[in-house]
Amino acid sequence: MTWLQQFYFLRAGVAAAWISLVVITAPASLPLAGALLVLYPAWDAFANWLDAQKSGGLALNKGQTFNLIVSAITAICMGVAVGLHGNAGGVLVFGSWALLAGIFQLAVGISRRKLGGQAFMMISGAQSALAGVIFIYQSFRVAPGLVQLTGYAGFGAFYFLAAALWLTFKKRRAAHAVS
Repeated sequence: MTWLQQFYFLRAGVAAAWISLVVITAPASLPLAGALLVLYPAWDAFANWLDAQKSGGLALNKGQTFNLIVSAITAICMGVAVGLHGNAGGVLVFGSWALLAGIFQLAVGISRRKLGGQAFMMISGAQSALAGVIFIYQSFRVAPGLVQLTGYAGFGAFYFLAAALWLTFKKRRAAHAVS
């Protein structure tokens, strides 16, 4: 199994675990919801660092480097926003991050398209950017709760899983064609 396959399976699994944690705890308190909101972009920052390390380093992967920085800053801002403005502040920061992260996921997917399985990443990036715009808008109206944000993470998990499976089956087809 290639690094990219493993990485995509890992990203899908972590997103599914985050969703499960949110649904199981149905955040009983704002501090718990805030912690879960901080955790999601913090994981994304780490995942971008991990992927960049396995793909030639941060210096060679500008999109991942920028996404890492944006996600790390988002995790910090998320804690501040939830502390100062509650759920609406958290949703505003989450939406802003989803918009930026989506744009850069789209860019990374386009730059990696020759590796295969990137159509899912490009669609996911575009969908993330759109969701970000919607979350930003909603944060000024009636902001959705944390459980409602799990749909965003669910689509991310789906796209990472689809990309991992695509690469897995593509590799198997290529091996059967050679034999």
